[in-house]
Amino acid sequence: MQLEMNETVPPVVRFAPSPNGRLHLGHAYSALFTQQVARDLKARLLLRIEDIDLARCQQRFVDGIYDDLGWIGLHWEKPVRRQSEHFAVYEDALSTLKRLGVVYPCFATRKEIAEAVAGDLEHPRDPDGAPLYPGISRDLACDEITALLESDVPHAWRLDVERAWNIAGAELSFVELGSGPRGETGELEVIPQVWGDVVIARKDIKTSYHLSVVVDDALQGVSHVTRGQDLFYATYIHRLLQKLLSLPVPYYFHHPLVRDDAQRKLSKSAGDQSLAALRSAGVSAVEVRRMLGFV
Repeated sequence: MQLEMNETVPPVVRFAPSPNGRLHLGHAYSALFTQQVARDLKARLLLRIEDIDLARCQQRFVDGIYDDLGWIGLHWEKPVRRQSEHFAVYEDALSTLKRLGVVYPCFATRKEIAEAVAGDLEHPRDPDGAPLYPGISRDLACDEITALLESDVPHAWRLDVERAWNIAGAELSFVELGSGPRGETGELEVIPQVWGDVVIARKDIKTSYHLSVVVDDALQGVSHVTRGQDLFYATYIHRLLQKLLSLPVPYYFHHPLVRDDAQRKLSKSAGDQSLAALRSAGVSAVEVRRMLGFV
């Protein structure tokens, strides 16, 4: 897969929510932040629906995204790209990684992985605090792998980070125009090893957030990636994938997260108040924009 960014075309930014719940103030901040960057750069603003999780994403939440974003004053180009309509593109990228020999099938279940690291207080953890994958399937013999694949045993595909790093063959970096959680900014080196052998293609859908987002950003010509600081360290994996897949490298602009009084970031899973609920309570879009600093 070879894509090149044309420096003569206008910059492109995108807001890319997942329709697995209603948007809250954190999403509103990210959307308005992206809109502000688009205005500053005179860039095209895209909306992308990241709905690869077919079990959790629902059409009513997609409709809610359109309603909520329109309510706070966001305008985007049409048509809107929906990831669920492009699984073949992600499978093609996965095939490239297979040909490079930088991914391997993982047949271990979540329970087996959890049991392998249980009680080991010294086991390394990733930037999100989860234990690194302990490598259960990494060293299986070729004939055993072939037999398992031919038997259709459920499996994910994991990135062999060390092998991928060696094949990349060079120090990798990206330009951060915002800042990371620790104030990281400017041209930064990537350290994908902190994630271990991450899942690149899930058992159920044969892709992942990491793979889909780098492919889509390249295909859509995204020149500046805007997103929350909670995704800052994911850039390490994304930059490595861009190198392996010969994709262009955008600029990155990570922004602070909206937090509650206890400094916990807002989330759908925690049931934080949605934009729809605020609207029903009589809060205006102008008030939302003002409380988020976008007057």
